[in-house]
Amino acid sequence: MPGIFILKLPAYKSSPARLAVELNPVDDSGAPTKKRGLVLRSCEELEEYRRLFQFDKLEALLKSVDKVNPPVKRAVKPGEEVLEI
Repeated sequence: MPGIFILKLPAYKSSPARLAVELNPVDDSGAPTKKRGLVLRSCEELEEYRRLFQFDKLEALLKSVDKVNPPVKRAVKPGEEVLEI
């Protein structure tokens, strides 16, 4: 499925190398839109995030954040036209 990637995490200190799943939205060409997405290392982590995403006030909080943050300018890709008026 677009936006779901498998990562190989290297060994670190006493933790062995392992696989993880990264959730990262993709653009029209299928390329990830973020430098690093949400990395999930287990089903338990997925369940923790599911509970967080179901929090009733999360959407209202993010709408408030959207109002105070400056708009994000999308980078123009080669071949795209920019029309300024």
